[in-house]
Amino acid sequence: MKDVRILFVLSGFPLRFGMSGEKLKQRLVNCFLKVIYPTLAVANVRSLSSLPAAERSQRETPLQSKRATVEAWLTREASTLQKYRLDLAEQHQKTLALLRKQQTLILDEELIQWKRRQQLAGNGGQHEGGLDILQSWCEKLADLIWQNRQQIRRCEHLTQQLPLPGPMEELLRKLNADITDVISALVTSTFIIEKQPPQVLKTQTKFAATVRLLVGGKLNVHMSPPQVKAAIVSEQQAKALVKNESTNSESSGEILNNNCVMEYHQATGTLSAHFRNMSLKRIKRSDRRGAESVTEEKFTILFESQFSVGGNELGFHVKTMSLPVVVIVHGSQDNNATATVLWDNAFAEPGRVPFVVPDKVKWPQICEALDMKYKAEMHTTRGLTEENLVFLAQKAFTSSSNNPEDYHNMTVSWAQFNRENLPGRSFTFWQWFDGVVELMKKHLKPHWNDGAILGFVNKQQAQDMLMSKPNGTFLLRFSDSEIGGITIAWRLVWNLLPYTTKDFSIRSLADRISDLNHLVYLYPDRPKDEVFAKYYTPPLSKAVDGYVKPEIKQVVPDGDNILDTDAEFELDYPMDVARHVEELLRRPAVNQWSSRTPPPWLNLMP
Repeated sequence: MKDVRILFVLSGFPLRFGMSGEKLKQRLVNCFLKVIYPTLAVANVRSLSSLPAAERSQRETPLQSKRATVEAWLTREASTLQKYRLDLAEQHQKTLALLRKQQTLILDEELIQWKRRQQLAGNGGQHEGGLDILQSWCEKLADLIWQNRQQIRRCEHLTQQLPLPGPMEELLRKLNADITDVISALVTSTFIIEKQPPQVLKTQTKFAATVRLLVGGKLNVHMSPPQVKAAIVSEQQAKALVKNESTNSESSGEILNNNCVMEYHQATGTLSAHFRNMSLKRIKRSDRRGAESVTEEKFTILFESQFSVGGNELGFHVKTMSLPVVVIVHGSQDNNATATVLWDNAFAEPGRVPFVVPDKVKWPQICEALDMKYKAEMHTTRGLTEENLVFLAQKAFTSSSNNPEDYHNMTVSWAQFNRENLPGRSFTFWQWFDGVVELMKKHLKPHWNDGAILGFVNKQQAQDMLMSKPNGTFLLRFSDSEIGGITIAWRLVWNLLPYTTKDFSIRSLADRISDLNHLVYLYPDRPKDEVFAKYYTPPLSKAVDGYVKPEIKQVVPDGDNILDTDAEFELDYPMDVARHVEELLRRPAVNQWSSRTPPPWLNLMP
């Protein structure tokens, strides 16, 4: 930023900041010789009235001449002084414009982008990054603004000491008001939430948050660290706060341990308040609109503080609101609450009214949000492929098209996403997808990263893929009919009833695949031991103290049951009938079906 040299003028003589004491003394002496001494001479003219008329007349003429000369000089110097003052005010105006431009860049671009990254991080996006660079910019800007404000106030003081006709006083008042607005905007905008509270907030559960003042190391704020208070407010209250309207003083709930004093960390130069043990004791819900459920109702945590800067010269009441939170009272509500949060984080528009979001978005936007969430929950770089996203589009739109282009201009409404059940199912699109995510991250993450799970494949696609493969080829796909289920489909093509989290808490996927000897090749042609052997449970050790440890193994029903296409295949208890399956697999296919008719697909799940 330009170094604006500020000149203060006293009686027409510019005095620069940083001037040495000797130079200042000489400047004041010159001021006395040119201004004060001639003024005394003018005073002598007034004493002539006591002289005799002749003598008075003799002396008046030169003194009147001197007086006229001095008055003319004073008029010129006053004009020069006024010009210096106006020039200085013009420089302050230019400096103020530069400061505003810099502040806009920092607050309206860099800080807003940081907040957007923080919001997307709630969906699993890239971490928002540190605040140290932003803080250094804000602190340097605060220094410059404060110094300019002090200079403007000094100009006001000098103008009051030696008032001159003209617009100077009004101009300085406006400059002071403008630069005070700039410093106020900087202070209030840099009171931010560094660590957001959880966006799905369960009552009676501890949670944490951190607020930070990015100019806390400047303006002497840290010399008397302020206290911060947290409260939970409704969406309607948040809207009123944004409009600076008065709100109901009552919060929408009670938060325990909601007061914290900001701490200044000398090593890092940060001023922040760490709320470590907050807990939402109770919540007061609003009247819901239409089909809106409790898991669609949004709240926010409001953080407030009061402090002064510059030695109590300016006082501030600062506020900042968290990202929207959804309050739940039971873990079963987590799934739907997460959908509300994901939609808000992904599709909220800059500068919105709290907490308005579009009711419909384009399918590619949904894909981006789902892929981001999936990779974050799985802690993997292997996200959703184009084929996976086509499968999801088919599910969302009840479509059979395999062309990704067909879905690019289609929109998904919030109702389609997580309010209306999928056709013929008892769950929504999001509930199905979230069930897959939960299953994968808890039990199957390594297999996904190994590329062993195709997952997003329907029954018909599995049939088409396996028909050209030798018997014993199998693949793993997510269940269409059950939340959080995965099934094994193999050739001869059967689909096992889906495994869920409950099943994998008893026996792992790798061990279940190992148990089924008729599973030979993972689609397309990888020997199953090559893929899964490293995940097999080691063989049991020999008996100890005469006891033999029992072993759980998975088997499938006998051949007769398998051939019953209306049967359901339950895996609630092990049945030692694998040998029947193996016998069935050894039977020549030609003896069971004519050569012209392909073997039937035996769907063992609804």
